[in-house]
This record gives sequence, structure tokens and C-alpha cells, in this order.
Amino acid sequence: MAEGPRTKRKREEAEAAAAAAKPCDGAAAAAAFPLAELSVRRVLRESARDKAVFLHGQVTGPSGEGTDAVVILEKTPFQEERISDLLQKHTRLELQMSNDIYSTYHLYPPLELSEIKTTVVYPATEKHLQKYLRQEVHLIRETWEDYKNITLPFIQSQSFSIQWVYNILEKKAEADRIIHENPDPCNGFVLVPDFKWNQNQLDDLYLIALVHRREIKSLRDLTAEHLPLLKNILEEGKGAIAKRFDVAGSQLRIYLHYQPSYYHLHVHFTALGYDAPGSSVERAHLLADVIDNLALDSKYYQKRALTFALRADELLFKKFQEAGRV
Repeated sequence: MAEGPRTKRKREEAEAAAAAAKPCDGAAAAAAFPLAELSVRRVLRESARDKAVFLHGQVTGPSGEGTDAVVILEKTPFQEERISDLLQKHTRLELQMSNDIYSTYHLYPPLELSEIKTTVVYPATEKHLQKYLRQEVHLIRETWEDYKNITLPFIQSQSFSIQWVYNILEKKAEADRIIHENPDPCNGFVLVPDFKWNQNQLDDLYLIALVHRREIKSLRDLTAEHLPLLKNILEEGKGAIAKRFDVAGSQLRIYLHYQPSYYHLHVHFTALGYDAPGSSVERAHLLADVIDNLALDSKYYQKRALTFALRADELLFKKFQEAGRV
């Protein structure tokens, strides 16, 4: 999905406007993370396919006590308009292998094209470390009875912090990043870029719709009552993305996760050609299908079994084990 001149101009104008915008009253610029002071404790996981590595590190404070951090390093996608610069301005080209018409090289790009996206979770808890640690994965087939007796009590017993979601909805954070908002408290939502997308290219486009209603935790809570909300997200979300990024609705994958990574209803919008994390069949439920299912049966997601994957170290997996469901 190449970025055309018109889309590029729109993006550059939007970025310039965002850069010129003043922060909200009382907002303070976040201090830069002291990356150079990070002591790497272990590699939690690495992905050759995604060109990413997940690190457990510690930052030592003035008292000498270390504070845990998770640092994710990812190679950024290529930008079509910078390819010529990459080829013409490289600092070094080293031959690695040559055989007939085939050869491989190590190309060292100029500094301005050597960007590595760096995501930081700091301070990080043990839950964060476990989240990114490579683990065995198991498929769970959750019936409605399983949900009521195992999953729901587990959710209610945990203190999952989603204050960052409320900060966005209340314009206390990321207000300048909002792409679209329907302010209706019942059937409205906010559309923002996902933190995994740097907005520099459309190939890995990724946005999230966060609903204003706070009592809807996941797919399991949805009934026909929520159809106006879901239809608003589908149609307005596609329209906003087409207007801002010049990407047609037919080029989007629009879906919900089950299990979700946090229990506040949200919908994912990703480029159809992008193999986004969590877009596999055991987790992603297309929003259009969810709408159709609820139109057929208001209690559809309170009746059917749902399949999802859990890591072996997750507490919910242990609850299913204890109940003899694994």
C-alpha cells in the first residue's frame, strides 16, 4: 500500500500541525528514558520475522536500587520515498557471498535512515516481564459456563489498570493524536493511532477505537443493544481513515480481540496487507461478522464457545487447568 503524493502531503501537514500544537494546560513534557543507563538483564524474546527483540533491563537510581524496565527494539519499515537515499547515501557495502548471478551484502545506511523504534515500559512489573517472555502457548475452548465460572471471576479479582484508556477518553493524554471522535456517551468512541504504528507509512497502518462506555469489558458483554455503537465504529472509523489517510475501507482489517489485552471494549483497524500481531484466527473476530451475529441473535456471544490462546505462565491458564478444562 504505497503512500501517494496526496496522502503524503496530508500526513506531513498533519504532523506539522501536531508538532506546532501546544500541550494541554498543566501537561508537562515527559522526561526522556535514560536508555544509556539501562543494564540488560536478559533477552525476553526475539522475533526474526518481525525484526524485533524484547529486553528486560534495569535502571539504577541514586540509592543504588535497580528499577525494572521492558525495552522493545524494532526495525522500522522502509519508506518508499527514502529508498533512493538509502541506496545512494549508504556509508558502506560489504560483500558477504557471491555465486553466479546471486550475491548478498551488508549495507550500512546513513544515520538518518538507521532508526530503530524503541518502546519502553518503565517501571515494569513482573506481569509486564511475563507478558513479553517467550512461553508455551495453549488453545482454550471457553464455553459460556467457563466464562461465568472461570474467566469472569478471574477478571473481577484482578486489578488491571486501564487508566491510560480513561486519560485518552478524557483528553488528559494524547488529545493531539485523536483522528476522530463521536462524543455520544452511549454510542460514541475515540479513534487514535496504536502505539505500534509510527504513522510514517501506510503499510503497517494501525488504529484503535476506544468506546466511551466503561462497563463493556469484551466481546462477551455485547448484545443487540450495542449494535448502534458497533455500526458507528465500523462506518465512522472507515470514513475517518479514508479522509485522513486515503485508505479505503476495503483495504482495512477491522476486528476485536478475544481475549483482549485489556478489558475495555476496543476495536482494531489495521492495513489489510499488514500481518498485525493478534490478527490470527484464534484471537481476531471481524467487526462486520460480530454485527451480523448480534443482529441474528442478541445473546450470540453469551451462548457460543470461543477459542483463544493463552501462555502457559498466565494465571487465567492456571485457572482453566485447576478447573480441569485443559
